[in-house]
Amino acid sequence: VLRLFFSVFSDSDVICRGASFENVSDKNVRLTRFLSGQLDIFGSGYKVTSFTGGWTREMNRSDTVVSAGNYTVSTVAGSSSSRANPYIIVADPDCTESHGCCIGSNLIYSGNHYESVSVNTYGKTRILTGINPSGFCFDLAPGDAFNAPECVMGYTDGGYQALSIMMADFVRGHIIRGEWADKDRPVVLNSWEGAYFDINEKKLLSFAKKGKELGAELFVMDDGWFGNRSDDKRSLGDWIVNQKKFPHGLAYLVDRIHGMGLLFGIWVEPEMVNVDSDLYRSHPDWAIQIPGKDQSEGRHQRLLDLSNPEVVQYVIDAMSSIFSSASIDYVKWDYNRIFSDVYSSYLKEKSAGELFHRYILGLYQIMDTLVKKYPHILFEGCAAGGNRFDLGILSYF
Repeated sequence: VLRLFFSVFSDSDVICRGASFENVSDKNVRLTRFLSGQLDIFGSGYKVTSFTGGWTREMNRSDTVVSAGNYTVSTVAGSSSSRANPYIIVADPDCTESHGCCIGSNLIYSGNHYESVSVNTYGKTRILTGINPSGFCFDLAPGDAFNAPECVMGYTDGGYQALSIMMADFVRGHIIRGEWADKDRPVVLNSWEGAYFDINEKKLLSFAKKGKELGAELFVMDDGWFGNRSDDKRSLGDWIVNQKKFPHGLAYLVDRIHGMGLLFGIWVEPEMVNVDSDLYRSHPDWAIQIPGKDQSEGRHQRLLDLSNPEVVQYVIDAMSSIFSSASIDYVKWDYNRIFSDVYSSYLKEKSAGELFHRYILGLYQIMDTLVKKYPHILFEGCAAGGNRFDLGILSYF
């Protein structure tokens, strides 16, 4: 049974569409393609705007007129990424900032996505968006259901500026949530460029004091505070405060920072693991990697397998232990590499089709649990290497 869901909002001129597929038969069913949004419009030759880029050059605009054939925007990197953002605009070829018809389509999803604009033999245009069919299949037992992520669509005849305002108002009103939704963000001083991994209690207190004098409102302790973390080759996954660097513990440092009149923030990268870590030595099967094969690594690290409920619970417990140990105001949640060597020791033969999506479901479970458990914390979704910027992440961070 296929069910389509349409949501409208009294305060926002957009429509959200989602879809659910339920296996009501008495046999297993395999989904190999299941998109979220479809919109057919008359005519062709529309201008398609997409956004691509990379680290330090995110969200570069590209305009392509589609008069025939098929134009696609997609990623198989495991995350939404700056390589291909899941937001596209389909507009009249003469559309400007202040005049012209345009349609915006944005997918509320943080994994592999697919957007296409195609023209058929009758000169009509079809817009599609959803989970990328490439590398996707999902087995449903009798009674199981699969829910596609929602897509947000908006239309205006007032040009790109009107569309931008419409979509931004929707994001602010319905995607961004929590205690920080309507608050001004604090001015941040982060320890990273000033010290990199070479941090300690004395140095950070000195940084914070100078930052306060310069007008900072939030001091963030970045990478290097945990395990044996002296560089980026070790200790990811070992989320225990380094006692040599912080002999008085985390709570002491936080209290001293608060005493200066500053908020305190901390850096974590919970989805990742180094091979040189106690976590990997204890649970090598928790990493996404192909057994018996050489592995490719980004920034000397691998992804934890968030399709595995044990791993999800470990991340929740590890982060909860940190966030409960001191009065933390802010968390910088980093994500510094994309997927490679895609295999799950938990999913085994289902890895090829289900790992990408199940990873995102595990990630959302972690985020949902933590933001509800610590509603006062301002969570920043940082993805310098992966550039994961989408409405799915913005629903939590």
